[in-house]
Amino acid sequence: MSARHPSTRPSLVFANQEGEILDYAGLQMAGAAAGRYYQPDPEDLIELPAGSEIFTLPGRLPVGIEPMGGDAAMLVDNPYQPGEAVQAVAAFMAPAHTALYSAAFTKRELPDEVPLLPLFAYAAVGWAEGKFWVAALRSDEDVRQDADQFNLTTLKRRTRKQLKRLSENRLVQHLGTCCMIYGCPAARNYFLGRWEAPLPCSPVCNAACAGCISLQPSGSCPSTQDRITFIPTPQEIAEVAVPHLLKADRAIVSFGQGCEGEPLLQAPVMEQAIRLIRRQTSRGTINLNTNGSLPAAVERLAGAGLDSIRLSLNSAQPEHHYRYYQPKGFTLIDLCTSLDIMKDAGRHVSLNYFILPGCTDDAQEFDALSRLIDRHRPDLIQLRNLNMDPDHYRQVIGHSPVVPPMGMRNWLQALRTRFPWLRFGYYNPALR
Repeated sequence: MSARHPSTRPSLVFANQEGEILDYAGLQMAGAAAGRYYQPDPEDLIELPAGSEIFTLPGRLPVGIEPMGGDAAMLVDNPYQPGEAVQAVAAFMAPAHTALYSAAFTKRELPDEVPLLPLFAYAAVGWAEGKFWVAALRSDEDVRQDADQFNLTTLKRRTRKQLKRLSENRLVQHLGTCCMIYGCPAARNYFLGRWEAPLPCSPVCNAACAGCISLQPSGSCPSTQDRITFIPTPQEIAEVAVPHLLKADRAIVSFGQGCEGEPLLQAPVMEQAIRLIRRQTSRGTINLNTNGSLPAAVERLAGAGLDSIRLSLNSAQPEHHYRYYQPKGFTLIDLCTSLDIMKDAGRHVSLNYFILPGCTDDAQEFDALSRLIDRHRPDLIQLRNLNMDPDHYRQVIGHSPVVPPMGMRNWLQALRTRFPWLRFGYYNPALR
């Protein structure tokens, strides 16, 4: 899919006090990275992908670029209604798209008085030629979660039919909630019988991630979905997985979802489920999304028939990893050991690498990631946007850059040049 870029510089967009989104040609679109403001180049911009959302950012003033001089400037009130308050605006992009710049804003009040943003990603967005444009790239051509792939009438019919047919299977009933209430694309694809299907299994976790989307402490920003409350049996898991692997195109089933804790804590259940699945079919890919905290469990799962693993990673710097994950009994070394175990077993390994412009493309982070890739040789990096208030994330990990960021395009090109064998994408690949 070739991306189209705007022929003119997009205008800044903002929200008035009623929440209406407006554009202002007096300032051009800006993007942000680690507290610095930039004007995106035309090749950094693509049309807002279908299925994306536009968010207003409470307590935050929009920042744009002055057409004459190119300096960054705040928009302090509504240019069409002087004295009226305004808010910054950001885009939460559809899957398979990765941000090159975050939304550009400054906080109106003292930082401690501004509410934390909910657990979404906040990409820079502007307006030109009658369209919204975002500072982003399409990071995977796979259409498995594109908005135009879901016919809601068909989806509701098939979901209700499957929920009725497997009314005693608690995992199926849980996935029905994920599909119908939260609109989870993976759950939707399970009920449509195609591509990658989810197998959540763990109501508990051994980390307290600052950006956990299924469990947040009281008084913090709310989680975006409810966590599974039970441990499914191996039989319940197999009842979901086997028919899907037998029939689906490019079939994948994946443990480790946004609606659960850490699946490795249920390794005995997963091991039994994998063996039960593989006694019935050798078709398709069995994948695990995990924090990689228990290498011995990973080794047992590889022996049972696990085909691939996706290891989540916010940073290749141990201190930044620790501050984000707040792990209970594991370190970045354990993640790397799990990676090595899967590679030694001849299995596929992805890094689920959280992308935040200004942090990801920091020179020290680039060097740390390069050392990790050199030593452990993952097969694929999944370019997943970090779903978290960008200012809060930098505070959590103690990010204090000593030089300006590389720029996300430069970062990606540098990795491609240094590691020509390394693949980049967004999704878990179907291996067989």
